[in-house]
Amino acid sequence: MNYLRKPEWLKTKIYSESNYSTVSSVIKEHGLHTICSSGRCPNQSECWSRGTATLMIGGEICTRRCKFCNTLSGKPLPLNKNEPDKVAKSIQLMKLRHAVITSVDRDDLPDGGAQHWAETIRAAKTLNPELTLEVLIPDFDGKTELIDIVIDAHPNVISHNLETVRRITPLVRTKAKYDVSLQVLKHIASRGLVAKTGIMVGLGETDEEIFQLMDDAVKTGCSVLTIGQYMQPSRQHIQVSAYIHPDKFAEYKRVALEKGFRMVESGPFVRSSYFAEKHIV
Repeated sequence: MNYLRKPEWLKTKIYSESNYSTVSSVIKEHGLHTICSSGRCPNQSECWSRGTATLMIGGEICTRRCKFCNTLSGKPLPLNKNEPDKVAKSIQLMKLRHAVITSVDRDDLPDGGAQHWAETIRAAKTLNPELTLEVLIPDFDGKTELIDIVIDAHPNVISHNLETVRRITPLVRTKAKYDVSLQVLKHIASRGLVAKTGIMVGLGETDEEIFQLMDDAVKTGCSVLTIGQYMQPSRQHIQVSAYIHPDKFAEYKRVALEKGFRMVESGPFVRSSYFAEKHIV
């Protein structure tokens, strides 16, 4: 196979401010899982240096095996009942004013982990009353009663990623469906919360497909969009089809704002939680 060489604009800057050590130490000491590490996020050093991190709950093993994701797949361990308190305490020790929490998919659980989600949100906000919180949730198979359990715990922003355009979705997402994800976003927005979604580019999509995705997402009431470059985590994952130039990302941002998104983050290194603190209403 011929693999594309990364262009110059995909070189990352290494950050080593004091906050990086603080965040890193808390994460290691408390045995926390982060999508920063499991997802090999290119912004890890920058975000940790700013004193932010995206914590991952529900364990580190996902029940799905998406072709773009580096998270471990298989049979998960039982939920850790102490995790909500551990996450809340860690947020306090990291002195975060804004936190992002995500999770693996837990299709093995009757509620998909929704109650565990709610307990974690409540514990985090109880111990950190000034905290603003974004949650990046799975689709819960589109079951609105499960999504409502998360909503009723009162996070500030609820994000659910479309990941890619309609045509490519079944090629890279093992169980999630494009229309189900749209339904999730619509339900979040209908409950009056900030609904947010994120996509990757460089998987072979066309501009027209991206613009259609923008239209589809805006119609749900989704108001925040992130667009970033897909980067292949390993040779076992789907290949990069193209590296998108920063000028094209700027065009995507302009078009998305014209289509009605309130806020758009678009760039090669953008991930769904990048500068998430800016997305609070």
